[in-house]
Amino acid sequence: MTTESTTEPWAATDRGPLFARLDGPGRPGGPGAAGPGSAAAGDGLRPVGGASRRARPGRRPAALWLSPGDAGPSRSIPAPGPGAFGEPLARQLEVHGTAVLHARIDEWAPTDSGGPALRRLLGADWGRYRELTHPEVRARFAASRAMIKHVAARAVRVRPEAIELGYSLHGRPYLRGCDQVDISLSHTDDLLLIGLTTRGLIGVDAEAADRPLVGTGAERLVCTPRESALLAALPEPERNPALVRLWTLKEAYSKAIGQGLRFRFTEFGFEQGGPGGGPDLLQVRGPDGGSGPGAEWSFGSVALTLPGYAASFALRDAGFGAPDPAAVGVASMADAALAAAIGEFYRPCD
Repeated sequence: MTTESTTEPWAATDRGPLFARLDGPGRPGGPGAAGPGSAAAGDGLRPVGGASRRARPGRRPAALWLSPGDAGPSRSIPAPGPGAFGEPLARQLEVHGTAVLHARIDEWAPTDSGGPALRRLLGADWGRYRELTHPEVRARFAASRAMIKHVAARAVRVRPEAIELGYSLHGRPYLRGCDQVDISLSHTDDLLLIGLTTRGLIGVDAEAADRPLVGTGAERLVCTPRESALLAALPEPERNPALVRLWTLKEAYSKAIGQGLRFRFTEFGFEQGGPGGGPDLLQVRGPDGGSGPGAEWSFGSVALTLPGYAASFALRDAGFGAPDPAAVGVASMADAALAAAIGEFYRPCD
């Protein structure tokens, strides 16, 4: 596994003792990983929504609800551990003010599950972590919080231990005392997906691309009548990938506005094209096709280097410029004791 060099003293140049290095077939640095001359080298990206755990050569992904998103990133940054993503993250934030990053859970799993280094990193989340008894849930919780803190720390140029997470009444994580940066977290199977923006609000979601939804009744829970008609008009092999992709878009939008699954997916729909946009531009509409949120919202699909997943983002540009990291206000974060006290009232979602 290769990592970038950095002049920042707190940015690790390797995974370090806190994180397990679990290289294996298909994993970065492991046997079977793409090399500079391999067919999978280069950007290593596969189409979102059409990908599957079992490759299907020659199949094109369904185009319905598939958009790169003009105002946001079309490619997610691989983040296989601390120190492995700083330069591309800086570029994405400079260009878009927004970045989406992905990793496997085991790439961020701590080796010292009860040690002082993890306790310092988790901060106010340490108590919640210790209460979790299921090994997989506990590992996922630690890995996701570690990844969020390292990503956020790179964005605002502080040590990861200085990042303290807060949680909304519905469990949505945010950076305590750092309102200029919004974050979103999604996980499914062994994937972690994190969205970060300095522009306003962001939501991200990922699902297994081959998750069976069509024919399970999911259409009635996800689609507006107009979307159901569009889905039914697709060739049968393309319906499930399109429905999975639509699910991720709706979940991402619901997360961005702080609602998650509490917002009924049949109350809003996605359509491509419309006034002021190209044929692939995704826009939110009412269930009857009426107008939805304004032009400050953008939506898109995100390509991952990990095959087998569909991922999407929703971004609200509030008109903020890219913040000066020195003025972000991390120093105004609540002290650890107060953060711990507040954390007793607001339990995070894992």
